[in-house]
Amino acid sequence: MRHLFASQAALDGGVVRRRVRYVERHFGRRAFLDEMARRGFPVVENAGQFLVFYNTEPIRRLE
Repeated sequence: MRHLFASQAALDGGVVRRRVRYVERHFGRRAFLDEMARRGFPVVENAGQFLVFYNTEPIRRLE
């Protein structure tokens, strides 16, 4: 999981997208979500992808 936190987007406070299948295979869904919550990073799941916001800013859904 270290390489997720070492990506340039993560270091810059950006957004990283990962396939749910990839996360479940390499880390396990629960372990991944627990680690994101521990660090305070919001995660959104949509269409088989996790979007991780590597900052603690609030997320607003726009329609």
